[in-house]
Amino acid sequence: MSYTSTRFIRHFGLSSAIACSTRDIGYLLITPAKQKLCTAAFPMAQKGSEELLAVVGGGAAGFYGAVRAKTVAPKLNVVVIEKGTPLSKVKISGGGRCNVTNGHCVEKVTGKTVRTASANGGKFLLGIGKQATSPIEYVEADYLLIASGSSSQGFSLASQLGHSIIDPVPSLFTFKTLDPQLAELSGVTFPKVNAKLTLESVKRNVQQFTQVGPMLVTHWGLSGPVILRLSAWGARDLFSSGYKGTVTVDFMPDLHIEDVKSMLSRHKLQFLKQKVSNSYPPEFGLVKRFWKYILDRQGLSGDDLWSSIPNNTLTSVAFLLKNCDFGITGKGQFKDEFVKAGGVPLSEISLNTMESKIHSDLFLAGEVLNVDGVTGGFNFQNAWSGGYIAGSTIGTRVSDAHLRGLDLA
Repeated sequence: MSYTSTRFIRHFGLSSAIACSTRDIGYLLITPAKQKLCTAAFPMAQKGSEELLAVVGGGAAGFYGAVRAKTVAPKLNVVVIEKGTPLSKVKISGGGRCNVTNGHCVEKVTGKTVRTASANGGKFLLGIGKQATSPIEYVEADYLLIASGSSSQGFSLASQLGHSIIDPVPSLFTFKTLDPQLAELSGVTFPKVNAKLTLESVKRNVQQFTQVGPMLVTHWGLSGPVILRLSAWGARDLFSSGYKGTVTVDFMPDLHIEDVKSMLSRHKLQFLKQKVSNSYPPEFGLVKRFWKYILDRQGLSGDDLWSSIPNNTLTSVAFLLKNCDFGITGKGQFKDEFVKAGGVPLSEISLNTMESKIHSDLFLAGEVLNVDGVTGGFNFQNAWSGGYIAGSTIGTRVSDAHLRGLDLA
């Protein structure tokens, strides 16, 4: 049985020049002086007296947990196993500006992943392979932190170790519509709208979710913080409904409908001889393209003069601005959603330590748990916090055990 794996390791107080054995493995080294990520070789052998923490997942929760554990317990060996690019979600956050942290990333990875996990005699045996048909190598760890995000890998490992899994469903996604006129508004933003999502489930019970915030029109439908929050709160109901429903948007949430009517009436009296497409109440704060969209939906010609618009039509325009329906036909056309709802139930871990209630020294953090936050950094905060708590618990446990050993000696 060979004990090798893909390793990404943070070391403190060590030189980056490390001797190689005959069977070396890749790892990530961060030295305290330069805090630089690099690739190097690391000896396969492990001293019997040193304990090992294996972290499955090189994302926000995994790296923060690894760093924190090593900081609290410098003598602890820490291995981060990641099949893809480390911290990839962190790197693309903030529209590619990395709004949480920054630094260099490893460009070459081996592509190996943890395929099996079992607990025996107070230790964890991890089976690591590159593909389903490739040979499995094994790593034995004293502590295990599963922080593999919402991938099936983490759910599989948690399940193998006795945890139940709440079926994951997509969360934080955009809405797709089939309104050809709306596509012409691609790129138009609204600083503040009130958006209500209405779904009719298979049980015929109408579910409604309402959010207030900025909205963006895309060439496939609707996006922006208010839409992403609706998708998060309604994730499971949207999944059950086949992502079919209606979004009703109030484009003037701070104005009563009677105020909107009055503004339109006053504007009509002031600009009787102007075309309706060229003039509209400036208090609305709308772009001209959207105003033309409203006129088209109302069946009005942009060449009509304000003097020709009857008062009941103005009432209809006001109602449309306050209650504009968009039929939802599916999720936005992204291959992967930002996050998923579902995972290991929180009832199966101790939140003050992030430790499993099923196995001692097994920890879980990040999106592998049934936690999904709305847009705005909440999912990263969950990852940072969970990783920090898990790493602190592991590091403290190792340090305390070391101190007890010294006292006995």
